[in-house]
Amino acid sequence: MTKVVVVYHSGYGHTEKQAKAVLQGVEAVNGVHGTLISVTEIDQHWEKLHQAHAIIMGAPTYMGSVSAEFKKFMEATSKFWVDQKWKDKLAAGFTNSGSQNGDKLNSLVELSIFAAQHAMIWVSLGLLPGNNSSTGSINDMNRMGAFLGAMAQSNVDQPADVTPFQSDLDTAKHLGKRVAELAQQFRK
Repeated sequence: MTKVVVVYHSGYGHTEKQAKAVLQGVEAVNGVHGTLISVTEIDQHWEKLHQAHAIIMGAPTYMGSVSAEFKKFMEATSKFWVDQKWKDKLAAGFTNSGSQNGDKLNSLVELSIFAAQHAMIWVSLGLLPGNNSSTGSINDMNRMGAFLGAMAQSNVDQPADVTPFQSDLDTAKHLGKRVAELAQQFRK
């Protein structure tokens, strides 16, 4: 069975909601087992990450970068980085911020460089931009116009049961499904 791990940090629940949507996409693919792991509980789950065929990483964008908790997880991987335990695993990323832009691209670049340092193979979002024409809307998948990974926007004055937008969650599901399908193909 193909194994895909979604590892994430969420400060206020919005990115966790996005992570759960990614997991739904992963689990929509027959023959793929998905696991959701919060970085706050990572010490019990390192082996699951080592055994995974793909790791999808997600963090909120705070101050133009991934959250400090996610960065702590990234730095903790240095203990096995030298052994290249994640070499040739697929990797992908997602992020969420309060602002439309919020410098989310920087967080995805940070995640992709982290994956490259582990000799992983980065999987892009694989969607054309939505909401970029007079006939587009906030209900379009990939309404944020990302290519490197899935982006979401959550209004800072609304709780996670209201936001992010469904289109952002659908985009996250798409990313999870894309990675799961590619992980199956790549394994063969």
